[in-house]
Amino acid sequence: MGSRRKARECALQMLFAADVAGTRGDELARTFWSELADGEIEPGAQEFATRLAIGTLANLEEVDERIRSRAEHWRITRMALVDRNVLRLAVYEFLKEATPRTVTINEALEIARRFSTYEATQFINGILDAIKRDLDQESPEANTMTGEEIADDDSSEAEQPV
Repeated sequence: MGSRRKARECALQMLFAADVAGTRGDELARTFWSELADGEIEPGAQEFATRLAIGTLANLEEVDERIRSRAEHWRITRMALVDRNVLRLAVYEFLKEATPRTVTINEALEIARRFSTYEATQFINGILDAIKRDLDQESPEANTMTGEEIADDDSSEAEQPV
């Protein structure tokens, strides 16, 4: 598993903890890295995970509005905790990180496969693909990741969105 995928999984776990315990910001990251994180993670990946989790929480209104716009007949509060946080994490990455959107979707689906259900991956894929199309119409993405970062993302192993 690439270090960026591991970082995304850690960010998902932080968002899950924030949802359950209501912990936010620096306290959330400090608690996660000192008490909850399993195994060793490279400092760069740890920084990426923290940036994703704290950034998602700081931009939650904008992120949730994007999800709401494409989650027909679904209230965010009624979504499964894991599924809504996978969506939040991916949408934040769409909006604020330089990761190609297709890579973000692939990574979100791989994480959903690990932490959720088969049906959830279809649900997540549909919403993320629709949001990606919206964003592509608003502003086409420029692939700003380096080849090394893309390789580290394990994007060659991830399945393409359906």
